[in-house]
This record gives sequence, C-alpha cells and structure tokens, in this order.
Amino acid sequence: MQLRTTGTRLATAVTVALAATALGAGTLATAPAAFAATPAAVSAPTETADTALPVFPKGSDLGGAATSGFLSYSFQQDGTRDLLWTPYDGSAAISLQAPEGWSLGAGDVVVLGDANWIVQMRQLTLRNMADPAAPTVSIDLGALNGNYVAVLSPTSVLAQITNADGTAELHVVTKDGATTTTRKIEGLPADATDFFGSQAHDGQVFVGYETGPADKRVGGRAMVDLTAGTVTATYAAPESGYGFGGLGFSASHVTWFGYRSGTGDYITSVDRKTGEQKETVLGTHEGEWYHPLVGEWLVYGNADQLAKARNLTTDETVDLGVSASRAQSAADGSALMLGTRAADGEGLFRVVAGADGAPTVTKVAELGAPVVGQRLAIEQSSVPDAVNLDQTGGKVTLGWTLSRTDAVVDVTLTHTATGKEFKKRLTAPASGNLFSFDWDGVIAGVDAPNGTYGVEAEATLLSGTGTPAYEGWLMNVSRTANPHDYTNNGSTDVLARDASGVLWRDDLRDRPVGGQIKTAQRSKVGTGWGTYKQIEAVGNISGSSVGDLIALDGTGVLWQYQGKGDGTFNTRVKIGSGWGGYTKLAGGSDLNGDGKPDLLATDASGALWFYKGTGSATAPFAARVKVGGGWGIYNQLTAVGNIAGSSAGDLVARDTSGVLWLYQGNGTGGFSTRVKVGSGWGAFSQLVGAGDVNADGRPDLIAYGTGGTYVYKSTGSATAPFTRLTTNLYAGEGTKFNSVA
Repeated sequence: MQLRTTGTRLATAVTVALAATALGAGTLATAPAAFAATPAAVSAPTETADTALPVFPKGSDLGGAATSGFLSYSFQQDGTRDLLWTPYDGSAAISLQAPEGWSLGAGDVVVLGDANWIVQMRQLTLRNMADPAAPTVSIDLGALNGNYVAVLSPTSVLAQITNADGTAELHVVTKDGATTTTRKIEGLPADATDFFGSQAHDGQVFVGYETGPADKRVGGRAMVDLTAGTVTATYAAPESGYGFGGLGFSASHVTWFGYRSGTGDYITSVDRKTGEQKETVLGTHEGEWYHPLVGEWLVYGNADQLAKARNLTTDETVDLGVSASRAQSAADGSALMLGTRAADGEGLFRVVAGADGAPTVTKVAELGAPVVGQRLAIEQSSVPDAVNLDQTGGKVTLGWTLSRTDAVVDVTLTHTATGKEFKKRLTAPASGNLFSFDWDGVIAGVDAPNGTYGVEAEATLLSGTGTPAYEGWLMNVSRTANPHDYTNNGSTDVLARDASGVLWRDDLRDRPVGGQIKTAQRSKVGTGWGTYKQIEAVGNISGSSVGDLIALDGTGVLWQYQGKGDGTFNTRVKIGSGWGGYTKLAGGSDLNGDGKPDLLATDASGALWFYKGTGSATAPFAARVKVGGGWGIYNQLTAVGNIAGSSAGDLVARDTSGVLWLYQGNGTGGFSTRVKVGSGWGAFSQLVGAGDVNADGRPDLIAYGTGGTYVYKSTGSATAPFTRLTTNLYAGEGTKFNSVA
C-alpha cells in the first residue's frame, strides 16, 4: 500500500492505511471526490516581457494536454519513446518511464500502460503530475479481465470488464491502498462491447461502444455521470468508432469522429440541450486531422491547413491564425495546438473560449531544447503491497528510482504492531538510477514478525542541499504457518524446562546459516513449570493462528496454554482431569487430514488412544478412540507431521533398544505398518516434532541429549525419512534441561 506522508509521516500513514483497508473488495463507499468537480484550472502563462514561457522540446510530438502542463514524446533509435512532462509553472520538466502506451486526463493524471493501443492497456501506473512527488498508483486490470477506457482520478480509471461469456461491463476501478474496488456503470445496453472514452471532467465522461445483433452491430455513445454511476444520455452512431477515438464533450455539445466513403473524415456533433445533430467534414482520411472541442467551438485542421474553429450552435467559422500539426483537448475545456503563428513563431498555443464566447489563442510554450528537472525526486517505487517470504526464498527486493544519482536513500521498515525497526542506507548504484536492496526478513538478527510494516524511503542529495524526497508505504509480510512458531515470524521456537522449573524459549533462524541451523534469541517464558509431568507443543488447537501448549500435572489434570503470538502464553485453561493414567502424550500432528492438530496418548497397558482436534479453545479434543495395543514397547512417541508424503501426519516411536520406527498416518487417525528408521536413537533424551525448521516446506525433528542436539531434516521419503543437520541449539547444555518441547 502506497502512502505519501509528511510531518508525522509513518504514524499518519498507518492511520490512513487502516481506514483505507476497511472497505472490502468490490465495494466503493462513495464516489471519489475527483469525480464530483472539475479539477482547479491552472492558468497557462501568457507571453509578456517578464514571463519566460516553458519549452516544448524541439523534435518531439505532442503527447497530451493537461491542466497544469503538457506531455511530449520523442522516439529513440531502439524504437522506445521518451516521455516528458513539462509544467506551466516554470519548474523543470520531468522525464517519465518509457511506456508502451499512455493516456492523460482527470486534470493532470498520466497513465503509463503496457500496450501501444491504449484500449488494450491492462497493467497501469498512474502518476498525478499536479504533485510530481506523490506516489504512483498501480492498477492491474488483467486480474479483473479488464481493459483501459479512461482515467478518472489519481487513483481511479474507467475499464471494460469482459465476462466469461464474452459480454462486457463498464466499471469504475479504484486502487485505495492495497485494495482494488470496482463499481459497475448502470444504464448501458446489455450487449455493449468495445468501450472507449473521452477525457473525464465535471464528474462526467463520454464513452463510445458497439451494440446490436451480431449481424447488424452499430455504434452507440453515452454520457456517464460518475458520481451516480449511471448513463444520463445516449446517442446513436453508424459505427462503433473503436480504434478511432475522437470523443469530446463540453457543457453544450458532444462530438465524435467518423469516416464515410466518398465523404472522408467528419465530426458528428450533438447539441446536448436541443438534440440537434450536425456534421463537420474534415477531409480525406489520410489527412491526420485534429478536432478538439472547446466549449461550443470545434477546433480542427492538420499540418497542411490553418486551424479553424466552428461554432456548433451558430455555424460561424473563424481562422485561428495558427498552422498546427497536432492538437489535444485538456480536462479544463481548453485545447493545445503544436504549430506556428506569424506573430510569435513556433511553439504551443492554447485555445479557450473567451469571455464573449469567441475562441482566443495564446502562446504558452516556446520551441527549444528541454530543461530536464534537477530537483531530487522519487520517480518510481518498487515496494509490494504483500509478500510471502516462504514463496520468495526469504527475501523481498525493495527499490526506488531517483531523478538523480548523487544522493543516498535512507530506508526504515517499522513493524506497526510492535514498533520493531530495520534501517538501511542505500548509495548510488553502479549504473542507472535504481537504488535497491534485498531485505532478508530479519530485524536485529531475529526473523522479523509477520504483519504490516511501514516502509519509508527518504532520499537526500550528497551535497546536503535541496529538499529531501520522501515516500511512505505499507507492506504486509507473511510466511507459511508453522505449528512450532510462538512469535509469529514463521521460524521454529523450541521450549525447554530446566531443573529449577524455568521454561525457556529459543527462537531459531527460519533458514540455515552457513549450512547450520542457528539460534537467534533465547527468552525466559516463566517459572513454576516444574509442577508438570509432561509439557507438549501441540500446534494450533484453539483456533487461533499461533501454536499452543498442553501440560499434564501430577494430579492428572491436563492444561492448555494458548499462544499469544509474541512468545508468551495466555493464562492456562483446564482441559480436563483423569489424564494421569497416560504415560506418554504426543501432539501437534494432523493425523486424520482435517487440517487440525490431534493428540495421541498411551496408557500403562500399552494401548494407544487418538484424540481428534476440534479447533475449539474450550474443548480442544473430541472423545478418545482406541488405535491399538502393544505400544508399551516404546519409551518415546513424537508426532512429527507429514514427513513422508502420506495423506496425513506421521508418528515416530523409539523402542527400548534405541531403534526409531516410522508410522505413516493413514488419514483416519491410524497408521500404516511401521518402517525402521535406524538404531542408535537411545542417545537422545528428547525427540521433538519441531515443525518446518529449515523452510523447505516439510516438518522436521529435533533430537536433544547428552551427546549433542541435532536437527533431522525430513526428506519426504518413507524409507530414508531424515538427513541430519548440525545446530548450535543447546550446545554444551545436553544435561541442563529435563523437558524439551
């Protein structure tokens, strides 16, 4: 989620983000404010002795007219196009990324797209050039099976959404932080397709489309009220006009482009009040005509004919005195022409309806070499809205493209729930303007917690001069749930009780470091745990997203400790009494394939009992079901999860001679015939099903004893289920702990 903030910065950003994400997908509570009113006009400069006009770059073409500036583009030898934004206020021009295609509207919003033909654009980047330092907004219409029609605001576009049956709908698509919402425009023909649009202004947009039976398709035009989300007027046309564009509207008229054999190119205009329809013939189809609408006046011409303006109400026609090759409409109702005038030479000329209604022409830009901006700015950012670190190899690439390279970028990542921070300074790259780095998801040597992070980037010049450029984002970090994770960071936490009854938690690194499983941090959980005969990590048995504990006391009462996600546990809750008859408990593995961890217990007679997990915090286990007898030969039972690729969780059992056996879960709470893993396992006092220790997607085993502690990585094979990895966990502490879970 992209947020631009100043002053209080991140604190404000987080508040705004929480408000922004309150809306669900597909919901737009109110029409954006940009739909309701015309953007405030920024007056183009007039040519006086005291005012220097902005420069239109020589050799470039006119790419679009806006309220506070204009776009120009030029071709490079490799076929790419340089796009340049030039503001009227005298500040320096800004180079934009080289897009496949672009659009301009909604005042000063530039849409950079992924296709040369704008109606085929699907991956969009919106830049509000009225505030060039504002963050960009990315909209993925491809995810909606949509195509671009028109830009409506700095965060919204009009798009054609194509349904699975081939029918199409017109939608307002808005990107609000990380949430994309859509709102259907009502009142269009049900069979309308091939939508294209005009510039939006005054809370309205004019659209064209094709409609009618398959063998008699004709064109249609519609005025759309964006606030109400409905059509206010429709007009018939002989053809769709798809691919021609040429739509325009003002308070008095609507216009569209057409072609007819024998006539050539022409403009249809309709008086919005009276409904009177007229045609203005432009000329041959190869003429490359321009035809913006300025109030009641249709401005038209081409490189070979002087610009004219026809009053669509009175039919009066006037020469504008400019020989122009290109002209574009702006959202404020004016038009820009690229050309020359005898009185003041080459440049850009702005056409507006004067106070008396007649068109007036003012030169607003000189032709010359462009002056590209020297101001430090963050031109583009690469910060994902969300990242799953288990799907990206434990890292995420963050980057910022600056307008200059003689700068540094100070990056701060702040976990909004805990305030934990990661800071990094980025220096200039060897080439290009992209300042980037790979964050490994670690803060202060510990895997960072999941959740929302404020991502702040502040760029400053090496000289220390000028105003820093700043952007703030929100990014959600997640990892695959680990049943042995008590700190919500995806990594395994191992619990151990010492002789004095103190319970300790070791947070392991989520991935091997130098081929070894490393510990990151040890914390004291609490005292008084010596009262329990057995402490068992059982995964999420209470319906939360965090692993839980159970503990059996000397009176036979079983207690549940629900994990809080910060490494601590809620006050214990009694599960029930009468559990003293069991000699061993093994929990944390889903044995019946229902997605909930279950519990196994052996009694003094050697019978094994299955307790199905319910997911309920108040009654976490269902009534017991007997699995079978003969389990008294084992002195260690450990539920390890699905380590061998079967349909459910597995169990390892060690007999009194030190041989370890694998029992693969059959998906019903029982097991397949045991398979011998190997001998020599009597060297360990504790075997712990530790979840996914090394982030390879499979649960693993930790073995603790006087001869050392090892991680046994699961292989997915029933015949050779483990490969041993070294670890510094409990190094030199093989006799310190009497219970490890």
